Amino acid sequence: MANEYQLTTPKFTTMADGTDAVLHITEIVGSAGDGPTVGISGAIHGDENTGSQIIRALWPILVRTPFKGRIKLLPVANSRAFAVNHRFTPVDELNLNRQFPGDPKGCYTDQLAAAIEREFLDQIDIHFDMHSGTDRPTVDYVYILNGEKFSRAFGSRVLYRPKAGIGGTTFSGTTKSVTIDKRGIPAVVVELGGGIIDQTPYVKRGVDGLVNMLKQAEVLDGEPTPPPPQVVVRGIAGIRPSQGGWLETEAPPLGEEIKGGAVLGRVISPYSFDELEVIRNPVENGIMILSHLSRNLVDPGNYGYMVGDLAEAED
Repeated sequence: MANEYQLTTPKFTTMADGTDAVLHITEIVGSAGDGPTVGISGAIHGDENTGSQIIRALWPILVRTPFKGRIKLLPVANSRAFAVNHRFTPVDELNLNRQFPGDPKGCYTDQLAAAIEREFLDQIDIHFDMHSGTDRPTVDYVYILNGEKFSRAFGSRVLYRPKAGIGGTTFSGTTKSVTIDKRGIPAVVVELGGGIIDQTPYVKRGVDGLVNMLKQAEVLDGEPTPPPPQVVVRGIAGIRPSQGGWLETEAPPLGEEIKGGAVLGRVISPYSFDELEVIRNPVENGIMILSHLSRNLVDPGNYGYMVGDLAEAED
């Protein structure tokens, strides 16, 4: 028997062009009995659409497969940024993932954050938030916050246990979303995919990972697949180019180790073909978690590479 579902579009403000600003939330009611309400969100950053693709691919499974409880989908959290493939909200150039819990009387992004709190985060018992590496770099790791069994069940090789939180984000366990912290609900942030490459393998991995987390939550029937050998890092080095041009990567694949001083990539001028910068790994013993997998154009300060620090890593 198919599960019942309904799309709701709660309005939270009116735009200058006369259109309503709304959220698009689909709630699926499981046909297998009572259970928790799980929220799955994507595209809090508008240029990270791999998570939205993963939710799209998960959709037919959720509709056809009996499960317990309810699942709320917010596949595109920041629709105006999503429409123009932009990280920040184009209305006010604010980062939605730093504005929670928001302000219903504030600027557009504050009102959007407050609406997500009220209409989505307030209504769920577990939160899975899907991020990716934008349309240039590719990323592959999962945060461990306050729902470690779910983070591990996603199945990524590298996990990140932050030492301190970043204010204004949706996930829980530090100083972030008032709703989630106040209620203490388990939350997982997945960073997977992105880049100017075929996203099909990442979409499949994302669907498999979400299905496994739903099994871990006893929403879907079946035993969750045990995770592969995993490493947990507590520090990440973000390395950004200081010169603009083509970024040509020499780093090993994501999930592989890299020694200090090794070349991550080189910035090459598209005009003179001169080498403008050699980017090296600053971490003595690291593991790749974000990289450019194709020759991409970058400006100074764009995302270049992220290397997990193995000095304090957990097995």
